[in-house]
Amino acid sequence: MDFSLTFEQQALIDSLAAFVEKELYPHENLVEELRRVPDDLAKDISKKARDAGFLAMNMPVELGGAGLDYQTMALVERELGRPSSALSLLVKRPTKILLACKDEQIEKYLMPVIRGERMDCFALTEPGGGSDAKAIVTSARRDGDDWILNGVKQFISHADVADFMVLFAVTGMDETPKGPRKRFTAFLIDKDTPGVTVKPMPSICTRGYNPNMIYLNDVRLNSRQILGEEGKGFDFANDWLYSGRVMLAAHCVGRAERVFKMACEWAATRKAFGKTIGEFQGTGFKIADMASDIKMNWLLVTEAAWKMDQGSLTRHEASIVNLQGSEMIGRVTDHAVQIFGGMGMMEDFPVQRFWRDARIERIWEGTSEIHRDIIARDVLREYRS
Repeated sequence: MDFSLTFEQQALIDSLAAFVEKELYPHENLVEELRRVPDDLAKDISKKARDAGFLAMNMPVELGGAGLDYQTMALVERELGRPSSALSLLVKRPTKILLACKDEQIEKYLMPVIRGERMDCFALTEPGGGSDAKAIVTSARRDGDDWILNGVKQFISHADVADFMVLFAVTGMDETPKGPRKRFTAFLIDKDTPGVTVKPMPSICTRGYNPNMIYLNDVRLNSRQILGEEGKGFDFANDWLYSGRVMLAAHCVGRAERVFKMACEWAATRKAFGKTIGEFQGTGFKIADMASDIKMNWLLVTEAAWKMDQGSLTRHEASIVNLQGSEMIGRVTDHAVQIFGGMGMMEDFPVQRFWRDARIERIWEGTSEIHRDIIARDVLREYRS
């Protein structure tokens, strides 16, 4: 495995890093204050990202994307992990689940998101089914050639600014040797469909990148709105989940590197008792732990991305990367706050924002507890008689 970057990869990352610093960083305080990205700013950033060739980098070349492999996408996500989530969202990377679109769905949903004209969101979690995805109860009842959907989705990221959603519902039950099993189906639902209500949920973290409630009240959809096949919604959702877990960890590495740089600059210049605080072992050891944590997690991400390109990444390996990356960013940001001292908690300094935003990482792509359970079960399976 070669860890060096190709000329093309280095050029891409250099230009993306420059874009992030020039076009995204300057607006972070505004987004933090407003808890949203103003519409005109969002359009301006998306246009600049499109003109720079940064949209849909994860999608196939033949459809208008950049066709980047997972190793290169990990590099991209590391860079886009540095700024505010609300702003990095505008460098749009559509969910690859949409590659399952067929017939008229291609021109209505897939191609517009690749061109940056529309935005999607992924609606799976419910009040009674988060980590336990199979506990969802949102229902879709057949009515002729239509389906009538009822239910509630919760914590759906950026649904308030998305144009449509990939939403999962139960479309029936199958009898299996292990008992009844729900049939899960993915639907493409425009946000302005009658009966759909989206309500943002106030949150202490990732301001502007809001979690949302989605209420479905007798939402009528034609069968043409089914993504993939009825009853087989989870067949392609798992691929999305694996990728999401690895790219979350790449995001965490990028954010941690930015915080780490701030902490090092502070430790090297802030003085106490006649010397810089970095000269004290208590601070120096924190710097050493942060550097080691970030390096180890980037190696985990790099290996996982390589395995995804080979098609060999296992479920528990994806969980390992997610678990370690999400917990690493918590440790790094906590150390950074401690190094900054009281200033680390002041709103004038961005460290407190990184610290707040880091907390959700251990929850939203599967909780740390769920990932530990997956890892333990999969590892121990081969030892059971």
